[in-house]
Amino acid sequence: MCNGFKMKFVECPRDAMQGIKKQIPTQVKITYANLLLDVGFDILDVGSFVSPKAIPQMSDTKQVLEHLKETPTKLLVIVANHRGAVQGIEQPKVNYLGYPFSISEEFQKRNTNATLNEAFDRVKDTQELCVKNNKTLCLYFSMAFGNPYNEAYHEDQVCFWAEKMSTQLGIKSLTLADTIGSSNPKQIHSLVNTLKAQLPNLSLGLHLHSNPLSASEKISAAFKSNCDRLDSALLGLGGCPMAKDDLVGNINTELVIDHLQNMNINHALDLKALEKAKTYAKELFSTYY
Repeated sequence: MCNGFKMKFVECPRDAMQGIKKQIPTQVKITYANLLLDVGFDILDVGSFVSPKAIPQMSDTKQVLEHLKETPTKLLVIVANHRGAVQGIEQPKVNYLGYPFSISEEFQKRNTNATLNEAFDRVKDTQELCVKNNKTLCLYFSMAFGNPYNEAYHEDQVCFWAEKMSTQLGIKSLTLADTIGSSNPKQIHSLVNTLKAQLPNLSLGLHLHSNPLSASEKISAAFKSNCDRLDSALLGLGGCPMAKDDLVGNINTELVIDHLQNMNINHALDLKALEKAKTYAKELFSTYY
């Protein structure tokens, strides 16, 4: 990024699509992903290697990857166990494996059928595979800002697990996920800055879900917190199908770009290519959503 602005942008078509019940043709996904690659996002969260019974929409991720053009954009896929990690490792175009580790044990069980201790062991296994195969594990902390299960939550829990993952497993990339859209600007700023002070060598991202009314203030909080990465999705669609909240979607990419322009921040994104991708996205999601 230009003028000293270093935040990286992660576009998330995987998150926008994964909860859609009607199967989107593989070629449609390929075309859309290639249009997004033309925009010049730093990272594209393009698919996942998880159980097709759990997330059938992502069962063709391997086929999608095989037909993506070569660009400077890095590719990320989500995995949830050893089998998925191996599948991700085997893809030469994949740079990042994302693993969803939950601060909420109840959500960890619902999302990956594992306790927190079991999930920690899976993270360890995935990290070892990544180190051996020149990939980077990006650890996602689901429910990083609270949960809907009446489980006790405190910022210290996030810090405890972040330090454990960093010091014991060597995790270098962590993304805080607001899975149910419950965060507020003060909370975002506090948690990001606490972790940056505690673990200064950890690359820290934000994956914020939101209803339309609170999206702009969360984007502003992300910029003010000086996080290293910000996830978003065109049209603000998607979210976590396991959280079952139809009112909460991803942060809207268009709003992120509006914020950049309002702040007079230069960026490397191709806005003409973005408009092409947006036009295709409107047709895609109006057909299958």
